[in-house]
Amino acid sequence: MLPVISREFGVGPARAGLTVSAVVLAVAAASSFYGPLADALGRRRVMAGATALLALATLACAFAPSFSVLLVLRAMQGVLVPGVTAVSVAYAGDRFRNADLPAVVGGIIAASVVGGLAGRVLSGAITANAGWRAAFVAFAIVTLAAALALARGLAPATGAPVIGWASATRGMLGHLRDPRLLGAYLVGASLFFGWIGIFTYLPYHLAGAPWHLTTGQISAVYLVYAAGVVASPIAGRLAGRIPPRRLIGIGLVVEALGMLAALAGSLPLAIAGLLVLVLGTFTAQAVAPGFVNVTARTAKGGASALYLTFYYVGGTLGSAVPGLALHAAGWPGVVATCVAGVGVGFVANWLLCGRPPRGRAPV
Repeated sequence: MLPVISREFGVGPARAGLTVSAVVLAVAAASSFYGPLADALGRRRVMAGATALLALATLACAFAPSFSVLLVLRAMQGVLVPGVTAVSVAYAGDRFRNADLPAVVGGIIAASVVGGLAGRVLSGAITANAGWRAAFVAFAIVTLAAALALARGLAPATGAPVIGWASATRGMLGHLRDPRLLGAYLVGASLFFGWIGIFTYLPYHLAGAPWHLTTGQISAVYLVYAAGVVASPIAGRLAGRIPPRRLIGIGLVVEALGMLAALAGSLPLAIAGLLVLVLGTFTAQAVAPGFVNVTARTAKGGASALYLTFYYVGGTLGSAVPGLALHAAGWPGVVATCVAGVGVGFVANWLLCGRPPRGRAPV
């Protein structure tokens, strides 16, 4: 879709890419707002309302008269997305037992992978046949249907006490003083830092020597994302038998090993490394949000929102810092930077997430 937008508005690839960056930055900036809001107003109301407004913002993108307006509307989409993503895990925590929560969160993560893959495929197909504006109309219709499903299909979260905005905000900020939650937030940041870093700069590696892959061939490599659909629910179920912190550590190690394998001079081996990277990433990502929800005793919406904030801040850094490494040291520099980022998450999980609350053993 980006090349088509570039041609229509007469902007270069870098400026067209701002339509993606605007969403990511807005998600990172707005995520912490939704935690207290959901704690104060209720999870279902916030999720349904944000999704309905997201449908309107998406539809408005289809009628953007200029690139600047499109950029503003994309940022509005980013502001609204955390109304679902930052609240859904907290809602699940209210509706399901702690023992069942990891499997439920794994299912949520798997669904997000399916949605991401479907969005990439469908946006390209619709744009090729009917234009990029038609793609936004189609996604607006789907999003509106989701809003109606949330409003009608979700039961009230009976386990969530509704608290005032001020109390909810204080509760959210108080989570930063809990070393276990702070460690989990750093894990989230490191996961997305490494993920975004590798997959943002991968095309430069694959398009260059010795492989010189075409754009279509590079796009096919990204099908390794689909492994996340398998890894997420499996990791969620395993979290009921393996301590979550241990499973997060395993996922981080596997992710780093996959990155190192992506240095291979053999294309099949490098792709296998990317597959391992995906499995490791989604193993940890399927477990970490549930760990946050179970660990937070109060203001669970705020706890989940902070996780998402750190997650997207890590992704924002991951889209920029490895680029400097690419310029300085090529693909090995990108991999080294991303492995170092994942290492930060491993250390945080090891040193911080294992600190027990008073009177309890480590998780």
